[in-house]
Amino acid sequence: MDALGTLGIQWKILLAQTISFSIVLFVLWRFAYRPIFAMLEARREKIAESLANTEKIKAQLAKTETDRQAVLSQAGDLADKMIEEARAAAARVREVETQKAIAAAEQIIAKAREATAQDHTRMLDELKREVGRLVVQTTTTVTGKILTPEDQRRLAEETEKQLTA
Repeated sequence: MDALGTLGIQWKILLAQTISFSIVLFVLWRFAYRPIFAMLEARREKIAESLANTEKIKAQLAKTETDRQAVLSQAGDLADKMIEEARAAAARVREVETQKAIAAAEQIIAKAREATAQDHTRMLDELKREVGRLVVQTTTTVTGKILTPEDQRRLAEETEKQLTA
């Protein structure tokens, strides 16, 4: 103990300072360091949780992106298929409508030919009657004789026979 005394250290003061320091250390530990350490631990846990959530979010984002690409790919394939089906349907409709138009045109042409043939026949009949009347009138004028209805009918028939031949 003499060595401490030579150095100028007194036991009572050293003990009092040690007790004071221990009390200050206890108070600091109890009221300052412990709450600070608790707060730091809570922050560490929160950071760790955030990092874990970040990894989960990244994984979910990657999965969502993959799903989105798959959905877009399926939608594109479906759109291509629908376009092809629409083209095929349009081609079928165009073909059907073309056939209908051709049939309608042929029907119109047939009706026109029939109407033309009827008009031609009617006009020929009218022409024959008119020529027969003219022949009868000319014969009456040339001969100066009034023809009987029987003569007129006979002349008209002969003229008609000659015109058809």
